Amino acid sequence: MLVETTNDLTGLSAEDLGRVHVIGIGGVGMNGLARLLVTRGIPVSGSDVREWPPIAALRALGADVHIGHDERLLDGVDTVVYSTAIADTNIELAAARRRGLRTLHRAEALVTAMLGRTVIAVAGTNGKTSTTAMLTTTLQRTGADPSFVIGGELAEVGASAHHGTGKHFVVEADESDKTFLLYHPDIAIVTNVEEDHMDTYGDLAGVEAGFAQFVDRITQGGLLVACADDPGAVRLAEYARSVGVNVATYGVSEDADLRLAELTSDTTSASYTAVVDGTRVGSVRLEVPGRHMALNSGAALLAALRLGLSAESAIDGLQQYRGVRRRFELKGVVRGVRVYDDYAYHPSSMATQLRTVREVTGSGRLVVAFQPYRLYRTNAFLTEIAEALCLADEVIVMEVYCPTEERGPGEGGAALTREIEAVRLNAPDSAQPAVVFEPSWSAVAKLVVQRAQPGDLVLTMGAPPIVMMGQEIVAALDCGGTDSDGTDSGGTDCGGTDCGGTEESDLA
Repeated sequence: MLVETTNDLTGLSAEDLGRVHVIGIGGVGMNGLARLLVTRGIPVSGSDVREWPPIAALRALGADVHIGHDERLLDGVDTVVYSTAIADTNIELAAARRRGLRTLHRAEALVTAMLGRTVIAVAGTNGKTSTTAMLTTTLQRTGADPSFVIGGELAEVGASAHHGTGKHFVVEADESDKTFLLYHPDIAIVTNVEEDHMDTYGDLAGVEAGFAQFVDRITQGGLLVACADDPGAVRLAEYARSVGVNVATYGVSEDADLRLAELTSDTTSASYTAVVDGTRVGSVRLEVPGRHMALNSGAALLAALRLGLSAESAIDGLQQYRGVRRRFELKGVVRGVRVYDDYAYHPSSMATQLRTVREVTGSGRLVVAFQPYRLYRTNAFLTEIAEALCLADEVIVMEVYCPTEERGPGEGGAALTREIEAVRLNAPDSAQPAVVFEPSWSAVAKLVVQRAQPGDLVLTMGAPPIVMMGQEIVAALDCGGTDSDGTDSGGTDCGGTDCGGTEESDLA
């Protein structure tokens, strides 16, 4: 879905917004914006369709949050903020426009918060959340106290946004609806450029054109930091150079400006030697596993160096990174079964993460409960998603989470399950997982308990609602798959047959 705005934001600061009401305040992107505004001392109210974990924290900070939408919540409000997932027919958004209130898309509201700051915007099909978090952690550890908005919570502090006293503003830039084209970054980081968000771009050429427009938004004398290992990012870097934008690259490629030499990864960490312009500047050890995480850290390190940090302080800060929630986040260990959660839903990021998780799994089996994210993406990448899931030993496919989309008969989770079964027919013996489709949210935890054995690793993966499934599985394992009264464990159906759920964007 493409967002088109006509608001003139010139010289508009966050303090000029007055009292702000955030529709869908529990969403992954919206709660971060709300936190940023609240910590700036701006009065914030909000609404959502149900209680989500971040809402309690927002209330504790002073936000006035309501469950359910009601036009009366707009009384006394000056500015209403919405996301791409909010339909024009939403009762609050429609009322705000009828009343003549200022209405801003989430990205526009962020633009007002960036006024007067050095903006570092992180974009890419995959990896942008972790990269944004790594750069934020690096700057924090060096005392820079940046403002930031990330599409996930920093594990160490439990926050996705912060109003800092420093001059830097680090933001995760969402390409899904082209709202990243509202920003004017001083440094733009692009981790990769792959085919996704076909409802907005149509095809890969459209995606690449969108990222080229993003490069065009870089301020005069600014910088593009791009991955030298990703073909799409390499093509984007070539375009940037052709229009006079400064470019710096990172990766394992020999021609990268920051090269990750001697890169290794084990079950708990990743390590490499950072080589900048042919000179070794230090050894980096991350307390998170995966070559892809090492690459993300290379982007953060290169940006930090270009911001003027010394190699020693930047590396030291980077090594304090402890992850982002929903990025291979441990939910618990019960009866020898490890339960993790991960946000990956695009096939390339799923395959990368599942290969890393297999290393962590060891001699046990990998059991994956996967909730597809968006119907258009599931349809477009059906085979690729199925092939990625074949890296697991057991797969439980849930119904697709598809807010604003109407699912037809046989589409979504059922179609993906059939595709996994088809892929298995031509797969080697080592890639033939047992697969089951379970559209009922409340039945999934019990299915996991029936399958998981001591030594196994359970991974919940996919769309935003599944973040709640990990704790349900931990609880079900703890009581043998039933609640204390003997009934099946489980929770409220969420993102099931009606494709409903919280009002979120694709920011991730």
